[in-house]
Amino acid sequence: MVTPATDLAGILEGDVVEVARRLIGATLQTRIDGYQTAIVVTEVEAYGGPEDAASHAVRGRTQANAAMFCEAGTLYVYRSYGVHWCANVVVGPRDEPAAVLLRGGEPSLGIPIMERRRKRANNLTDGPGKLCQALGITGEHDGVLLGGPIELIPGTPLGPVVATPRIGITKATDLPWRFAALR
Repeated sequence: MVTPATDLAGILEGDVVEVARRLIGATLQTRIDGYQTAIVVTEVEAYGGPEDAASHAVRGRTQANAAMFCEAGTLYVYRSYGVHWCANVVVGPRDEPAAVLLRGGEPSLGIPIMERRRKRANNLTDGPGKLCQALGITGEHDGVLLGGPIELIPGTPLGPVVATPRIGITKATDLPWRFAALR
């Protein structure tokens, strides 16, 4: 029998764009502050290394983006516009920065906990900041290897997957590196 960790290692190998597509349908599960929550991943974006003008790694390693240079399966968590936490899964070999931004998901476990964390009952995980808030992911999880309090379990997309240009960026806007499951 293949374990989720083995499956995860396999899907995190290869080109970041291919890996991003493979993460659609995976389950992202957290056990934080005594609460268990989970989503099925429905939207992601791929970010390469120095060759990708929209990547945080475009200017090389810094203290802020150091997790992007870690081994595949490491979380790279940063604050967007100084307000919202955003979580990425590092892919590929160590010291070759590439990551997949987790943009959205379908809540599947611990929905009352997500509602309490988000202070609302709808639109719980339809954006990277909302996703992190609902699942309890913060900057404390930057550099954490998946498999502890935060797990990513491979799965199957909830519907057909489409590729579109990434959103919310100002550079390399033409690349179709955003993937979303149609429902």
